[in-house]
Amino acid sequence: MSFLILYYISIIFASLFPKSKKLRFCLFFCRKAWYTIHIFPGRGAIMTWFTDLIHNPFFITSVSSWAIAQVLKVIINFIVTKELSWERLFGDGGMPSGHSATVSSLAMFSALVYGTGSFQFAVCGILAIIVCHDAMGVRLETGKQAQMLNEMIRIVEVLSKQDLPEVKLKELVG
Repeated sequence: MSFLILYYISIIFASLFPKSKKLRFCLFFCRKAWYTIHIFPGRGAIMTWFTDLIHNPFFITSVSSWAIAQVLKVIINFIVTKELSWERLFGDGGMPSGHSATVSSLAMFSALVYGTGSFQFAVCGILAIIVCHDAMGVRLETGKQAQMLNEMIRIVEVLSKQDLPEVKLKELVG
């Protein structure tokens, strides 16, 4: 029953965001999972991995953190631009970082459950440090490149006395 609900929710979101590859994958996955359990009941044991996954507190915590970060992106973008942009819900970039929120919550949850001396926390902590550092560096460099390209476009417009197509690049990526 829960797969059917997920399937219908995926259909609704897929109709709202037809270009989203992530939603199309979710729709495909939910449909396949529902068929596996209901159309081929003998193969239902194969899907125990999925029920284990959705009952895993580490997975739920990480996905919930990602979802909260994405919703906050929409809210913050609305406050700043006074424009409701639902693309921010599934889009990459911007603050808060969904990637960083996911790995940080995983590291924190593993520290709370297993302790900071465990190998589980060590793996999750190192992964969180790498992802957060990489995200910070990519955002910084992308912002610098966008500033430089916007300045180059402005100079070309001034020198050519001709308006170029309006393409303002995001200088504040994160």
